[in-house]
Amino acid sequence: MSDIAAELARVREAFDKPTLRLLDRKWAPFVLAVFKSSFSRDRRSVGCELLHTQVDAYLADLRSTGIDAPEKTGRALCVQWMNDLWLYREIRDAGDGKEEHYSLTSHALESLLLIDGLARDRALISESRLSTIVDTVRHRATEANPDREERVRRLDQHIDELTSERDRLAAGGEIEPASNEQMHEGYADLIDLIQQLPSDFKRVEESVAAMHRQIVNDFRSEQRPIGEVLDDYLAKTDALMSSTAEGRAFEGAFALLRNDTLMQGLKADLETILLHPFALELSLSERRSFMSTVTLLRKGIDDVLTQRKGLTTTLREHIVNHDVVKDRELELVLRDVNRELATWMQTAGPRSMVTAELMPGTLEVEHLRERFYDPVAHKGPPALADVSDAAPAAPSLGDLREQGGPLLAELRDALVAAFGAGQTASVGMAFNGFDASLRRPVEILGLLQLYAQLNTPTDPASLETFETVRPDGSVRLFDVPRRILTDDDTVALAARNLGSQHD
Repeated sequence: MSDIAAELARVREAFDKPTLRLLDRKWAPFVLAVFKSSFSRDRRSVGCELLHTQVDAYLADLRSTGIDAPEKTGRALCVQWMNDLWLYREIRDAGDGKEEHYSLTSHALESLLLIDGLARDRALISESRLSTIVDTVRHRATEANPDREERVRRLDQHIDELTSERDRLAAGGEIEPASNEQMHEGYADLIDLIQQLPSDFKRVEESVAAMHRQIVNDFRSEQRPIGEVLDDYLAKTDALMSSTAEGRAFEGAFALLRNDTLMQGLKADLETILLHPFALELSLSERRSFMSTVTLLRKGIDDVLTQRKGLTTTLREHIVNHDVVKDRELELVLRDVNRELATWMQTAGPRSMVTAELMPGTLEVEHLRERFYDPVAHKGPPALADVSDAAPAAPSLGDLREQGGPLLAELRDALVAAFGAGQTASVGMAFNGFDASLRRPVEILGLLQLYAQLNTPTDPASLETFETVRPDGSVRLFDVPRRILTDDDTVALAARNLGSQHD
């Protein structure tokens, strides 16, 4: 009998999985292009609102160029992709609260990996790939063979090969450098393996999350005694990572990945590979991505451990918050309700109805006291300490006047006297000869006000220095447009009524 029916069922089962279902849709190229544009190895999650906006922008760009695109909005498409198990939405802590983020599921990552493999040219077979296969098979065969003598023979053979090569190099033997072609082949094999890591880690996360949901659902619907429930779930917690294929694989890899010496050696080996001349043919992004392999491993481990920690926290909260007393009280209330229903059904007809409130009524209380009398609240504040002895001396009238505005009348009189007696050639020279009390910086503003009252032009290109004296005795220099008063200006200024001056 032909096995075609069984093979057909197996293939259909594969096509029903989200990975191939993504590749089989009409808008699969658009969806994968959005995923590649929005997510990367360094950007593993995107805020929900940001991704909605990005998808809307992608749709607008495609429609503006005449390319067919889905008619839905970015939000609707993201929700659809989440229902199709291509996107995963989670709540993360932000600086100012909680934020929802989208991340790719393992199915979407596998689809992107398939597309990347088909989109780039690579050799189907190479010396590097065959060497990797042979070395892996030899290592596993050595571990699988229970024969002690055979294992010793294999180890001796390997030691002899390494010793012979070491002696040859120590004796001055020639070192044959690897060619660019060989390094490219090995680099391509490494990239294939490294690109599979995000989907592998994501599958472990999804496995732990699925166990999380299953345990919570089982716990809520559990009807067994509480002691038996606790024993069962504590046992599941102990065997958390060993009860699934993904968890067992992760536990085996975690034993290696938590070895800091191994990780440091891996980083040094990656740097050595990029020091080869073939690395000059790689782009900057390719070299940066290759060097971030250790970071990728550590980030994957942290994500899985965070997911597992969340499961442990949920179990602990359920166990701690499970109130047996409340469960018993609720059970007693339900039994009383059933008892009253049985009594009522003895006299009620087949279509009898009873009115029952879904929610209890509210109490009509005009005012409910929230706080009670506290004698401490009615005590007066403590008396203020007498610090009058430490108070500084009150400022004098002269000190206050020094902090005030310009003394227009005094300035006018001093300026008219200086020009009337022919003692100065410019306003600046006259100002620099005034008493220190009339040479405050604010007095320059008073001079500018007097200039404005004369309505005569001033040449800003010709400057002269005004030497001012502050109330504390410090000197400050200012450059002011040079001004010379004529006899008419002096007469007009002397006749000007400046009004009353207030100190």
